[in-house]
Parts: sequence; C-alpha cells; structure tokens
Amino acid sequence: MKTGLFITFIFFVFGFSFSQEDPDTTRIQLKEKLILIIKNSSEKDTIDAAPEEKELKHFEAHWAGLEFGPTVLLNSGMKSSFPNDKQWENDPGKSFSWNFNFAEYKFKIYKNYIGITTGLGINWTQIGLKNNLLYANSDSLWVIKDTVNDYRKNKLRAIYLTAPLMVEFCSNGKSDKGFYLAAGVIGGVRIGSSTKQVIEQDKSKDKTKTRGVYGLNAFRLDAAVKFGYKDIGVFANYNLLPLFDTDKTVGVYPLTFGLTLNI
Repeated sequence: MKTGLFITFIFFVFGFSFSQEDPDTTRIQLKEKLILIIKNSSEKDTIDAAPEEKELKHFEAHWAGLEFGPTVLLNSGMKSSFPNDKQWENDPGKSFSWNFNFAEYKFKIYKNYIGITTGLGINWTQIGLKNNLLYANSDSLWVIKDTVNDYRKNKLRAIYLTAPLMVEFCSNGKSDKGFYLAAGVIGGVRIGSSTKQVIEQDKSKDKTKTRGVYGLNAFRLDAAVKFGYKDIGVFANYNLLPLFDTDKTVGVYPLTFGLTLNI
C-alpha cells in the first residue's frame, strides 16, 4: 500500500504520465519530454515479396537488340581475294548485315554471372559485288560478264531466321550493368533471297530486282562472339558453312563485324 502511494506521489510531483497504445511501444511523458521504449522483435515476415522489376532484369541475356556492320567475303583460306572467281570479290562499303534480335532467354548456370543464351532473330544480308557481272538465271548460279551495260549497283540479298546458342559471362549481378562476353554459334535458315541491279543507260537508270535461290545454301551456321559494357557492344560473326552450294561454285565464307545495341 505504501509502495503504491509512493509511486503515485512521484508521478504527481514530476508530471510523469504513462501509456501503451501499441503492444510493441511504451510511451513515458516526463513534463516536456517524451520517452519511447520499443520492443525489439526478431520475428520475420514469412510472406516473400514479389520480385522487383530490377531483380527480374538480372537474368536477361545480351541478345535482344539491333546489330549492324560491314560484311567481307572470304575464301577457304580466309582471304578476301578470289583469283579464279572474281565475281565473289565484294565491295565492303556496299556489303553489310542487319540483325534484329527480338526474343531471348537465358538459362542460368551461376546466378547472373554465367548462363546459356538462346532466342530468335532476323538477319538481313546484302552483298555488293565489285565487278560488272550478271546472274544469268535466278534458279542457278550462272554468272556472266556483261560487256554492254555498265552496272552502277549489283547486289545479292538474303534474309535468314536465326537462333543463337551462346555461353554468356557477366561481370555484374545485374544484366544492365558491368561488362559482358558471349561466345558460341548462331544457326539460321534462309527465308528469302533476291538480286538488285541498276544499269546506267543514256543518263537514265534501269532497275531490276529478281527473286530466286542463286545457289545459296538453305542453312547457315556462324561462329559468334559478343563483347560490351551495359547495353552497348561489338560483335563478330563468321560463317562456318559456305554461303553457296559448293557443287555450283567455290566456297565463300562471309565475315561480319560491327556494333550492337541491346534492348
């Protein structure tokens, strides 16, 4: 009884008030001062939060995006000269490839640092030929020299549906940060091809576009490497399979290199 009266007296003299609205928080009012006593809880939320958008990006591959660069035709000895087949000496300034890679998936091996990349893309290749040569038949590979007309443009075009299989290494746990290196192969199937020729005639231009096979292989397989920082990089692709049917002409192996922008 005496103890209770003593505590009541202390509260009255010092303007002391006590409240506990939250079970984990005790409030003690001492005149103009407020003392908070918060209970430390070691309990953890057992419900996992949904992954943030940034976390989902951690496992994106470096495939989807745009690529562009010049193309050089090489012989089986990896040289750009064709002593006995002058028709395949191309003009790199008029020969190039566009890659639009629209789908990707990365199989994780070790977090985001190592993985296997695959996906889908479209390759559009144009070969600009140097010499004044004409394809005589769109369904074969007959090539003759035109001694009458002057060709301002003589181009061979092909479109492929492509799919990669590449091992990818990243220096950062987030795909949109740090350096990356990917190496492997890219397979492709030809879905269209044509030629385009522009002939100068008496200050006029005669344009001809013809669709055909032109002895092109139906499939392609490229050795590929990609290197970059964040979303910008460089790439190089070398055809392991000849561009044309070797029963119809000499082996021709395109080499393409250029810039890439990941999206």
